[in-house]
Amino acid sequence: MNCIIIDDESTARAIIEKLCGDLTKITIVGQFSNAIQAIKYLNENKVDLIFLDIHMPDFSGFDFIKTLKNPPNIIVTTSDQNYALQAFEYDFIVDYLVKPITKERFQKAILKAEKRWAKSSPLNSIEGKNTGNVLYVNIDRRLIKIDIPSIYLIEAKGDYINVKTHKKNYTVHSTLKKIEAKLPEQLFLKIHRSYIININEIIDIEDSSVLIEKDVIPVSRKCRPELMRRLNLL
Repeated sequence: MNCIIIDDESTARAIIEKLCGDLTKITIVGQFSNAIQAIKYLNENKVDLIFLDIHMPDFSGFDFIKTLKNPPNIIVTTSDQNYALQAFEYDFIVDYLVKPITKERFQKAILKAEKRWAKSSPLNSIEGKNTGNVLYVNIDRRLIKIDIPSIYLIEAKGDYINVKTHKKNYTVHSTLKKIEAKLPEQLFLKIHRSYIININEIIDIEDSSVLIEKDVIPVSRKCRPELMRRLNLL
């Protein structure tokens, strides 16, 4: 994520820059001691996240917010706790950090921002309908091609899915429902609320689980009848 820092205190800007230093997904592209400078920058450049101080001379953080036509995500950084309720009236304000900011609290705010950014970014989701035996996914702003028959398991993990192939695993910001709609029905089956399997990759079935590669996958009672129907039983 490309970010800018807006704070009239040089020490405060330096602290935020240092806190961002160990985070691989955060890139500081600008620092500004007042909101007017930042507005001029944003008229010509787009950013994903703004670290914004509230109390600044002449032009406050809230004055700055009112000038934004298409605001990015914002993390408020301030020494005043009294404006938290006002800040969270804006949907694009991700978090409200009170100075002095601890590393642990800062990282929690960044995690929130990353999740928001991932949901809104067109380059972090399942892309389009698959073409033949190929599916394209967006990971870290790169389009990755996956051969559909090579997928043996897809697992839901929170806001992400883990797509497992024989060569490599891919973590993608998406849902099982979304990827299920893009997979050939004759090859894949959802056997649990958290799992989709490639039927051709099943090694063994025992009671309420299936073995694929080295993964033992649970089969829900609801999905078991369809699984049994789809198998070529002797």
